[in-house]
Amino acid sequence: MSRRRRNRRKFSTEPVQVEVESLTHEGKGVAHVDGKVVFIDGALPGESIMMRLYNRKRNYDEGSAIEVLRASPERIDPRCPHYDICGGCSLQHMSHEAQIRAKQAVLVEQFEHIGRLEIPDILPPLTAEIWGYRRKARLGVRYVAKKGKVLVGFRERHSSFIADMQGCEVLHPSVGKILPELSDLVASLSQFERIPQIEVAAADNVTALVFRHLDDLSSADCEKLADFGRQHDLHIYLQPKGPDTVHAIWPESSELVYRLHEYEVENAFRPTDFTQVNHDINHQMVHRAVEMLAPGPDERVLDLFCGLGNFTLPLSRRAGEVVGVEGDAALIERARANAERNGADNVAYHVSDLTEDMLQASWASAGFDKVLLDPPRSGALEVLPLVAKLGARRIVYVSCNPATLARDAGELVNELGYELKSAGIMDMFPHTGHVESIALFEKK
Repeated sequence: MSRRRRNRRKFSTEPVQVEVESLTHEGKGVAHVDGKVVFIDGALPGESIMMRLYNRKRNYDEGSAIEVLRASPERIDPRCPHYDICGGCSLQHMSHEAQIRAKQAVLVEQFEHIGRLEIPDILPPLTAEIWGYRRKARLGVRYVAKKGKVLVGFRERHSSFIADMQGCEVLHPSVGKILPELSDLVASLSQFERIPQIEVAAADNVTALVFRHLDDLSSADCEKLADFGRQHDLHIYLQPKGPDTVHAIWPESSELVYRLHEYEVENAFRPTDFTQVNHDINHQMVHRAVEMLAPGPDERVLDLFCGLGNFTLPLSRRAGEVVGVEGDAALIERARANAERNGADNVAYHVSDLTEDMLQASWASAGFDKVLLDPPRSGALEVLPLVAKLGARRIVYVSCNPATLARDAGELVNELGYELKSAGIMDMFPHTGHVESIALFEKK
């Protein structure tokens, strides 16, 4: 075994000139060296580059572009000075227009190759501000003795090290512009080597920081954190153990909210709850989903994987009744509180394992006219037969993974009697290879 490991690591690190042929779904350039495929960071189709390998696998190698000999017309200069080392973004070297075209091509290709479907109507992509958009993030924290300081930021590419960053161009400015100050703050604490992570949650009313700490903080440490919150208008939380231990220390009555003004909805959330990263795209996404589903005042709508009610409450403004179902009991508790907060008396929430048969559940007995699906990356394959049996005439599927969306679309169309009407992308994560998408299905 040790011999195999040694041999696997023995490969030339000398630069190699290659012609870049295409782009992977993750945004890496594709080339061939001696007949073997190589995936290359920072390379674009049509370019001639010098690249250096950093990893070798049985069926492919991985490398990084170190010099561009012939540039693609889609290449631009990255805005962030830390782009070459930081792993937070992967496509800043590509124009935003080209990023959108590439993501749309991924969606079409996945539908064709995985779902065996053509999209009859490709929706216009949803786009918004591409800088300072990221409202949720987990920043790594580490004291580096050789540098004599604490680093706060995203991890380096292909490494567990924290990138030495003076700022972040995609993170919400309330935090992205104060990374050095955050570094100095942690360095001033007595337990500076025992804080591995800071979670960021930028709400509509305030930005919160959750400091994960492995050992107890002193009263002096807590006062320094609170002072930092006062100085920068930030709410400060601590997390000594699991998610249930998260609590505010400044101010003690901290509340985070985000608003969907079109529907007169205000959702309260905890800083560690799942909420959409991109505020502007979320507004557009909710609007598109509601318009596509088009619920009527006499219709019953099911929202599966409903979370805090991001779609449920806007749908309730149009539908006769909306039922939200989610597997996380804590999220459902907060979703119910949000329904009450917004006066949505035509909403019911239920906790249920969405991988199991739910036809006997009380909330499913009356059937549904329309269904909204917003599953995790693994998709919604297990619940699709249930959706069909419930009699839903129309389904809107919101996805963070085009591969599982395409797989599930094939199941809906080829096995369950639905017709794909339209689909399109939503640029939730500019400058990354992440593709958010939405699709509409109707019963044949």
